[in-house]
Amino acid sequence: MSGASTVRRGLPGAQVLENLGLLSDLAGTWQGTGFNLVARPFFGPPKANLFLELNRTTEILQFEPILSSIPNRGTFQEDIELFGLTYLQRIIDSDNGGALHIEPGIWVTQPPTSQPQVNPPKDGQIVARMGSIPHGNALLAGGAATRFTGPPVLGAGGGVANPAGSVFPSFNSTPVTLPVSPGVLTLSAAGTQESLAAPAGGFSQYNLKIAASLTSVPPNPRSPLESTLTELPNTITQNVVNDPIVLLQDVVKAQVNAGCTFEGTVLNIATASPIRFFSTAPKAPPAGGPTLSVDVRDATGGTENLPFLKTNAKTALVYSTFWITKVTPKSDPAFMQLQYAQFVLLDFPAALVKAPTPAPNPPLETDQGLLNFGWPHVSVGTLLKTFG
Repeated sequence: MSGASTVRRGLPGAQVLENLGLLSDLAGTWQGTGFNLVARPFFGPPKANLFLELNRTTEILQFEPILSSIPNRGTFQEDIELFGLTYLQRIIDSDNGGALHIEPGIWVTQPPTSQPQVNPPKDGQIVARMGSIPHGNALLAGGAATRFTGPPVLGAGGGVANPAGSVFPSFNSTPVTLPVSPGVLTLSAAGTQESLAAPAGGFSQYNLKIAASLTSVPPNPRSPLESTLTELPNTITQNVVNDPIVLLQDVVKAQVNAGCTFEGTVLNIATASPIRFFSTAPKAPPAGGPTLSVDVRDATGGTENLPFLKTNAKTALVYSTFWITKVTPKSDPAFMQLQYAQFVLLDFPAALVKAPTPAPNPPLETDQGLLNFGWPHVSVGTLLKTFG
């Protein structure tokens, strides 16, 4: 008889870590800080297109290895075995202690398969993340794990574009106009600023020169209106709003300047592939320019949403890069650092656009109007492994 064993018992610790391969260093508890940017519908008063929420975050992320294999039973080829870790992510607002996010899930590694034909990159592994979000979303995002040496996150010349180890050229946060006729979604380039790229300055909430206000004309609902803060901290700059990944780069730049060296594993995952980006940041409207298409190695999966979310604020795309890094200072002991950048596209209308009659085929996601904008929800974090 071939295939995975029917009886599975806990394996010795060394064997568990060996089976996890490039995911093994995730095991343990990580704590740190980060930043969260999300646009959400806003009913007011006064009524406005959106509320732009900006949060400094504190995070605990715990990984626990699964002590046996996870057999996937085959029909057209023999069984395969997955190995993985469960995780629990908890994020709060650093400034007011309010809850922001909780997510249980699993990371797994998968061997190469012939049915279907799936292979890891050279010296890498196929990985996948499964997560459940209590809003009523679930995601499956596949991709690859590979090794790296040298500073993570920093792009060419220490710039924003093309962060090292990431296959994604941009984690830009500006809104994306959705095709209301057949077309291909194209995400903004790194460094794109809404007030410079969109006609008439775009959505004012993304321009930090315009104060957050509900009494201005037009209103400008943005953090810190729903916060204990009276103004944004000086660490939340226009550059951070444009590209939150600069916060990760600042950490790495300081470590480079202190003489640290780096080696580790980078994880690139996505719920869909390919993903198309503009390759240059426009300096004046209209947005556009040359594009590039990114094939995410072994990406697979998708997102599922409760019916309420499909109609009101649909999660359409998720991609992320995680850097699991051994940082070695000049004279102090080495330590483990986990950094990540995550992009989630939320679709909801900036203004009600009535559905055509009769409805096109296939039907619209909502019968109330077109989900005519995609709103990037970008989160970044820098965490250190603790003794907990």
